[in-house]
Amino acid sequence: MGTKYVLRGAADLWETARVNKTAVSLMCMALASCQAVPSEGPLATEIVSQAGLSSTELKRSQAEVFELVDVDARTARLISDFQANGLRRRFSASGSVREPVVGVGDQLKIVIFEAGADGLFSTSESKQTPIDVVVQTNGTASIPYVGSVRLAGKTIEQVRQAVLAALESKAVEPDVLVNLVNTASRNVTISGAVARSSVIPLGLVNETLVDVIARAGGAINQPYETYVNLTRGTVSGSVLLKSIVENPKENIFVQPGDKVYLIHDPRTFTILGSVKNAQRVPFGANDLNLLEAIALAGGSNQQTIDAKGYFVFRYEEPEIVGALIGRDRLAQLVAKGLKHDREGRYPIVYRFNMENPDSLIVGQTFPVKSRDVIYASRHPSVDLVKVLDIFARPIGVVGAGVGVADAF
Repeated sequence: MGTKYVLRGAADLWETARVNKTAVSLMCMALASCQAVPSEGPLATEIVSQAGLSSTELKRSQAEVFELVDVDARTARLISDFQANGLRRRFSASGSVREPVVGVGDQLKIVIFEAGADGLFSTSESKQTPIDVVVQTNGTASIPYVGSVRLAGKTIEQVRQAVLAALESKAVEPDVLVNLVNTASRNVTISGAVARSSVIPLGLVNETLVDVIARAGGAINQPYETYVNLTRGTVSGSVLLKSIVENPKENIFVQPGDKVYLIHDPRTFTILGSVKNAQRVPFGANDLNLLEAIALAGGSNQQTIDAKGYFVFRYEEPEIVGALIGRDRLAQLVAKGLKHDREGRYPIVYRFNMENPDSLIVGQTFPVKSRDVIYASRHPSVDLVKVLDIFARPIGVVGAGVGVADAF
């Protein structure tokens, strides 16, 4: 009898060991399968681990290199206080104030005074003669008894001196006044989302973007939903009208031949990941911070969210990137393949840890920008639960079948 019980005990121990081994194997399979289950995007750890890596290091030839920045009070304040100088930077070589000059097609009124009573341009009754001239395509204008005088490219004072010099041997103690009547060569075209599309002639006073927009009747939409596109020759740049109003440095002077086009483009952001509703959301306001954006989109999914893994994906201004990570680090990333967009902005991913109490203060300072992607990462345990659920389903079916068999 003793031998029988010993053998039975050994068999039970073997069975227990076999079951435990099976359970461990299933757990290992579950952990290994976490990468294969359906998901809403990368985990926070995956984003962090791939930040700053080149396409070679990621073993993906077309991988986009990006940098990760943890957001704290300093970072949020730096971004919030930054004023973009997109137009000023893009048109720095041609945006300085210039003295207006005469051009082809301009109409001038030239008044010639002569001291003598019977001169070429004076009589006993009047010692002045007004002459209307139009600058021809070759840049000159004809003046009686003088001939052709080159006027194009000259300021009003230079035109006066040129005419005066041409009269020296032909008139008695001459003097000249020059008035600009029509500035056909100094036009700016403005169209799009303005009250009146117009061809605006520029006078002798330099005018800014806001000046010509006002002369066209103003923008028909809110400044925070209106972009101003400026084209000068082969160079083009775009900036939010709100930025021009708030940052005088962006309110650059226009030049003859400029084309200004206003575009109504409501600002939006996209929210993805472990949220109640993945969607594209319009701002609907002048400004929007991160906490407001998350609330506006309906908030996160409290059952699956990883509070340490809120991310904002953005193409950021180069001045901000340099201030956040340093010029040396930026140069290293560029060498690894970090690329800017056509506006010169670099891909940056901002990370927020909402488990920190001060994140609710920092989030109020951090501004959301148009086309931002806010991503709420799921908690790592979510994938494990999904895998265990997949394994549990067939086991449950088998268990139910055994129960039915036992009933018979």
